This record gives sequence, C-alpha cells and structure tokens, in this order.
Amino acid sequence: MTILLPESALLPTPLGGTLVNLVRRPGHDFDPAELAGLPRLNISDRSAADLEMLATGAYSPLTGFVNEADYLSVIERLRLADGTPWSIPITLPVGREQAGLRGRVVLSHGGQDIGWIDVQEAYEARRSLEAREVYRTEDPAHPGVAALLAQGDVNLAGPVALFEIPRGAFPRHHRTPAEVRGVIEARGWRSSVAFQTRNPIHRAHEYLQKVALELVDGLLLHPLVGTTKGDDVPADTRVKAYEVLLEGYYPQARTLLSVYPAAMRYAGPREAILHALSRRNYGVTHFIVGRDHAGVGSYYGTYDAQEIFSAYTPEELGIQILKFEHTFYCNSCGQLVSPRTCPHDSSHHLVLSGTKVREKLRAGENLPAEFTRPEVAEVLRAAYAEKV
Repeated sequence: MTILLPESALLPTPLGGTLVNLVRRPGHDFDPAELAGLPRLNISDRSAADLEMLATGAYSPLTGFVNEADYLSVIERLRLADGTPWSIPITLPVGREQAGLRGRVVLSHGGQDIGWIDVQEAYEARRSLEAREVYRTEDPAHPGVAALLAQGDVNLAGPVALFEIPRGAFPRHHRTPAEVRGVIEARGWRSSVAFQTRNPIHRAHEYLQKVALELVDGLLLHPLVGTTKGDDVPADTRVKAYEVLLEGYYPQARTLLSVYPAAMRYAGPREAILHALSRRNYGVTHFIVGRDHAGVGSYYGTYDAQEIFSAYTPEELGIQILKFEHTFYCNSCGQLVSPRTCPHDSSHHLVLSGTKVREKLRAGENLPAEFTRPEVAEVLRAAYAEKV
C-alpha cells in the first residue's frame, strides 16, 4: 500500500510569478498489517473530502485537521495562529465518546479504510461562534449551519495521510494539485485562471470564462463535485454539461476540465477565500469571483465575496482575484452584458434564477438559447427527464 502524505508548501510569489513550488514528501510502502489493532473512526462524506484535500496539498499549508489555536484564530481573524491567511476551519468533528482518541487512528468511509490521522489534540467545538463568524448566521435553515449543528461536539486535530486517491465517478478529470500543475507546466501556460461553480454551466459563466481567457494563457474549469445540498444539480450532470460544451465552444489547448473534490459549505465570502487559496495550490495565477460566490439564499450581499479579499494583501494571497459583476443577456443589446456595459433596465434582460431553471427542467420545458447552449440544455433536460 502506498501512503499519500500531505505536501509541504512554499508560498508563491504574488500575481503570477513562479507560482506554488510545492514539494511532495514522498509516499512510502506500508504493510496493511500494521493497521491491525489500531482504533478506527468512521467519517462523514465531508470529512472524507477534507481528508483528500489535506493529503493532496489542495489545502496547503494545512497538513491535517486544525488544532484549537488555529481553529479559533481562523474563526476570529481569518488567519491561522501564525498569521497565514485562511478563512474556514477544517475540522474533524466527533462525538464525546471518541474524544479520548490519541495517536494513530484509521479513518474509514463507506466501509473502507481510506487513511489515518495522528491525533494530537481534542477540543470543544464552538459551533455557535463558528456559525456566527464563518456563516454569518445561526439560522438552521442555512445548509452550512445545518451541517455544522449536526456535527459532533469535539474536534480531533492532527496530521493525516491518505491511502489512495479516490478518483470516484470522474477518473478522466480527477487530478491532484500536483497533476494539474504538471498539465499547466507541460502546456507552457505562464498564466492561468480557475473558474469554480457548483451549478450547471450557462452562457453568463461562459462569458466570464472567455473574458478571463483573453487575459491569460489557460483556463482551468474546476467544478466542485463534493457534497452539495439536495436540490443542487448532481455533479455527474454538471460535468457532462461541461464536456459537451468543451467539444464545440472552447479552445482545447487552452482549456483544462478537472474536478474539484471538496464538499460545498455555502459559506459565501469565507468560502470564496478558501476556493481562491486552494486554487493557488493547483498552480493557477488568477481566480474568478463573481456575484454571490458560494452563497445561498439571501444570507450574503451580492458582492460580499469580492469585498472580503481586502482583508489580505496581494502578496499574502499569492493569487490574483478577477472580480466580475452580474452578467446576463440583454435583448436590446443582443448579447451578454453586465451593468458596466448595458444601458438598458431590467425589463430588457433575460435572467433565470437557479430555482426557475429547475422548474423549467422539471416541466420538460426548453431553456432559452440566450441562457444556455442547446447542447447543455439537452444534457440538463435528459437528466431531469430520468427523474420523472
């Protein structure tokens, strides 16, 4: 068995210099018999996703689930205890009956042993504080808060290791940060931009991506495929939509589709920071932050996720943030526009909310070509037809 240990990281130079010199501590052969007799801990889908993100270096500089000092510092200051920018505490919550675990503990998920944690500390989770500061609400209707409140009362902290990369449902597109950096280097991209979404691709997304691609050498399309809330469009449908779109509308040599295996937290501004910092570890120089990034409902202001980046200097971030306003199709302009470029009021605009899109799909209605490409609309229509 080959053990994947977290990467150690040297922070990148700012704004597209020699970006992210991450050095993998080499894995080593490990006899599974050595696991016999060790305590085991069954972890949730979210914790399993966090384990992969930690062990592959996607969440560098973290090399394990955070200790209490980092936990409180991230919640209160948006920084680790040593001052490094970080916005969401990556914790391993357990019940009180497991609070006494120490030393090496095997982590299991779905009936399989997937890695381990060397438990160095256990501490009380401050769930109310975390909800107020990270999610800006204690409302249990918020999906991130609901998940937080359902977790255990104690967090375990310590470095981790992963036994195998779980390529899962998307083996063609599931790449570690080191593998994505390898593609970027092989293609000679001196600058590149990442785009994150948990939603199906539509024309406004395509517009933002292609505007950004005018500025840089390459585009990393990086849809999130970890756990999302129940009414979000499933990951397999979203990835298929990207595949059909790339076939006819994107330059192949300048575009890379790769999945992002993190779980969605719906933490709005805080999650925008996490998404940017982790994409830095994938080797990109730029990251797109649009309207209500990682938001849900009306918990966050339209551009809060852009404004929060003022908490850091560009040198600290090590990645350039591209901020875009809301984009939409204007019937009078005859093209995709934003408030910066369109002189017409909302009566001229075609804007479909996610809720409206889902309603149309459930009813078997076609989506307007001005909203999404016909090929994408067909993927979505077929996926919803299977549910009926």
